Amino acid sequence: MTSSEHVQFTITPEPIDGPDSRAALEQYVGELARLFPAGFDPGRAAPPEPGDFTPPRGYFLLVRDARGEVRGCGAVRVAEGGFAEIRRMWISPALRGQGAGRALLADLELHASKLGCEVVRLDTAAELRAARSLYASAGYAEIPAYNDNEYARHWFEKSLV
Repeated sequence: MTSSEHVQFTITPEPIDGPDSRAALEQYVGELARLFPAGFDPGRAAPPEPGDFTPPRGYFLLVRDARGEVRGCGAVRVAEGGFAEIRRMWISPALRGQGAGRALLADLELHASKLGCEVVRLDTAAELRAARSLYASAGYAEIPAYNDNEYARHWFEKSLV
């Protein structure tokens, strides 16, 4: 298992079906349900197939604060077409503004490279302005829609080579 260590947090690959991963995903879904005017149903957001976020097809990463509390998550999978796709990226409000989102994005890109991908894509909702700003500042370019995620209004791509 690899991990990235930062002053206030760590990022480690974890099984997506573990209790900490499930807790992070519940917080992610809960926040989106509060933010989106019509709520959020993860089953309608280009859901993953079983095994998508498990090596060799992908990774699920957890962010923990200095006390070990789960404060974020993100996943990367190899999509049909051979590019990597970042999904379920979330940082708790308790850790925002401390570089955790940027570090998580960089670790997801590193894991995309480990999967043999040279291009990474992701999508995001119109309501998630801070996420769009992060992606643009990290070198992502907006592209036409590449999936049918009904919550997405912005799609991005970045070359890893």
